[in-house]
Amino acid sequence: MLRYLTAGESHGQALLVILEGLPAGLPLVPADIDRHLARRQAGWGRGGRMKIERDGVVILSGVRHGFTIGSPIALEIANRDWARWQEIMRVDPPAAPLPQETEGAMKPPDAGGGPAVVTRPRPGHADLAGALKYGHEDMRQVLERASARETAARVAAGAVAMRFLAFFGITVGSHVVGIGEVTAPSPAEAPLEAAALADLLARAEASPVRCADPEAAAAMIAAIDRAKAEGDTLGGVFEVIVHGVPPGLGSHVQWDRKLDGRLARALMSIQAIKGVEIGCGFAAAGKPGSAVHDPIYYDQEKRRTAWGFYRRTNRAGGLEGGMSNGEAIVLRAAMKPIATLMKPLPSVDIKSKESFLAAVERSDTCAVPAAAVVGEAVVALEIAAAFLEKFGGDSMTETANNYQSYLKMLAGR
Repeated sequence: MLRYLTAGESHGQALLVILEGLPAGLPLVPADIDRHLARRQAGWGRGGRMKIERDGVVILSGVRHGFTIGSPIALEIANRDWARWQEIMRVDPPAAPLPQETEGAMKPPDAGGGPAVVTRPRPGHADLAGALKYGHEDMRQVLERASARETAARVAAGAVAMRFLAFFGITVGSHVVGIGEVTAPSPAEAPLEAAALADLLARAEASPVRCADPEAAAAMIAAIDRAKAEGDTLGGVFEVIVHGVPPGLGSHVQWDRKLDGRLARALMSIQAIKGVEIGCGFAAAGKPGSAVHDPIYYDQEKRRTAWGFYRRTNRAGGLEGGMSNGEAIVLRAAMKPIATLMKPLPSVDIKSKESFLAAVERSDTCAVPAAAVVGEAVVALEIAAAFLEKFGGDSMTETANNYQSYLKMLAGR
């Protein structure tokens, strides 16, 4: 069973990941992970934190001489900003009481002050709910872990999963299809072939907003700039595509084994995600079945797939009955605008119960391009987990032999 845990606070010493269940023999070096961490930090609309952090991973265990050894993989990502937050985030009791929050923005350590004890919850954040749940009076106890900084750890774990999937010819990529009111043109319903998908993802990778359409990308950049000038934020929609997945991952027999449910949960667990679609998603609710379901065809020569069966449309997004059906898996996630506003909304002090403007922390204007990279990571982890559930193996050789045996069986159908 492939599983992982993350730990660490936004301004603590480091983020940590333990990833367990990968077979021995997978080639893996820090550079395989670092390139995805760099992708997460890029994107138009990111805030000052990205100028401070230059994320890089240290592999603490589970890898020897460039290969996994079958034991848990431990990863560490240092927080460079820790140097300015040591007194605020120290493990031992502070040397002196922390300053209380006052009207206006809190001063971060690099602005000549220490951040106050946070008593004014920010609308849209975990601050108030977390403080009420855990009995905290200082909401920094909540916001440090609830911060999207945690996603760097998931990107690191997902990078390892993508390395594993690539060994079997499975690729995971993403692109942004909407920011604010700007949307990119919808692609054709026909499934993308490998070359066309590679071109789409390459164009997205070259875009500051990870949008493959240049005209839409320019409009998205302009919208982000306007929002920043107004002290506001923007959300959007990104799409994750998984190509090369064989039919049969997941299962129909129990609710918690359904792959579509697991993928939706993984995407919804990303900070600020408020909606998930698979294939044609919500649009399917307004169409007749004849315009939603994908007719099935069979290629006697099996040129398109090893199993012969294929679709000319992919409205199902590669998932039927909780299982992969052999077409590309297509998922979309909607991200709300970032809740920390430079023109803060009204809130109520958790101690005095007086009305104030909510606290302001350093923030982005738009993080949809970065969220797309996080989306790739969490999807890759679920696909890798389902792949290993199906094919097992304590070594990459054993897993590969099991997989090839399955493909041979499918080819004989």
